[in-house]
Amino acid sequence: MFSKYALNTRIGFFLAVRHLRRASIWTTGLIVFVMVLTFLNLVVVSGILVGLIQGAVDQVRYEFTGDVIISALDDKKYIENSPNLITLIRSLPEVEAISPRYSEGATLEANYKTRKETDKPNTTGTQIFGIDPRNEDIVTGLSKSVTEGAYLAPGDYDQVIVGQFLLSQYVPVDDPNFAALDNVEVGSKIRITIGEVTREVTVKGIIKSKVDALTRNVFMADSQFRSMIGRTDGNVDQIAMLLKEGVDPALVRDKLKLSGADQFAKVQTFEDAQPKFLKDIIDTFSMLGTAFSSIGLVVASITIFIVVFINAITRRKYIGIMKGIGIEGGAIELSYVFQSIFYALLGSVIGLVLVYGFLVPFVASHPINFPFSDGILVAPLDLTFFRVGLLVTATIIAGYIPAWMIIRKNTLDSILGRN
Repeated sequence: MFSKYALNTRIGFFLAVRHLRRASIWTTGLIVFVMVLTFLNLVVVSGILVGLIQGAVDQVRYEFTGDVIISALDDKKYIENSPNLITLIRSLPEVEAISPRYSEGATLEANYKTRKETDKPNTTGTQIFGIDPRNEDIVTGLSKSVTEGAYLAPGDYDQVIVGQFLLSQYVPVDDPNFAALDNVEVGSKIRITIGEVTREVTVKGIIKSKVDALTRNVFMADSQFRSMIGRTDGNVDQIAMLLKEGVDPALVRDKLKLSGADQFAKVQTFEDAQPKFLKDIIDTFSMLGTAFSSIGLVVASITIFIVVFINAITRRKYIGIMKGIGIEGGAIELSYVFQSIFYALLGSVIGLVLVYGFLVPFVASHPINFPFSDGILVAPLDLTFFRVGLLVTATIIAGYIPAWMIIRKNTLDSILGRN
């Protein structure tokens, strides 16, 4: 029995190669082109939808949280035992750099010198971060986001950089509930109030980004900020960590937890720190992309079905002759299956070259400019090869069914062309 199947397979493969060699190059090219488009539809559509959100996640990682973010416990005002924790983190060989941050809620006020007593104060609430400018820039590249004015220097006194959406000229909507400061630009004076402490500062730079943690917050040098909040014990509110290239953030997170760091702070990778709704959106977009791609898979299957069916119909006489001289129907069916596999694999190989050789690196270098993120193309290899498997399987089925329908006809009817 096994030798029979092996013989049918060899004969089927021979017939398939013979047919492909004699087939029209235009017909073959058109079928392969359909396979390439189907592959791209399977991979690129869902990859762009997921990449829209993944781009936002990556921006938060690289511009604010770092690879690992340590923050105060929910019932604490700051990270207790911060100096010892910072020393421990700096001793880890996987860590490239860290940026300890101080953070407090504050109120900003502008135009207070020209405001009349009957005018409503021009104020807005925000979060102010006290940072070491050099450390912060190493970890998150904050200076790159300062597109107007200049970035902070370690010795800056009474100077701040402000997120763009705290200033009315950059706010995209006219909403009275979305408070922003009017007539504030680089060089303007504003007042900062933290608790009972009020200080006048100068806007040194404006941050433009698609990360909310930057566009709705204010940053100033930690040396001055500590005195404003009365923090002299060295305890900080956040620690952003940049790891060495290739290090798994989960490894460092788990190592810190084993050392007892989670007794004093929340230790999270950039993925752990993502809001749940963002993870749900990624899953939803992935399902939507799969649904849209399935339509292309059905179209490709129908195309293969039609091509094989027409080919088998026009070759009924030859199929009947082959059956008449002793070639089993199973071998002829396998020849069409092998042809279908050839079309699917060749289309997939070309698609893989296009995706990983051109599209992924191109989109990574030139992200898609969405309003809230720089979209990328997400195409994990394991999922891509799974989709290749789907395409090949669907094509095999679409090629086998019409061949089976024709070959099951009576041999003599096929030779004589009778229905």
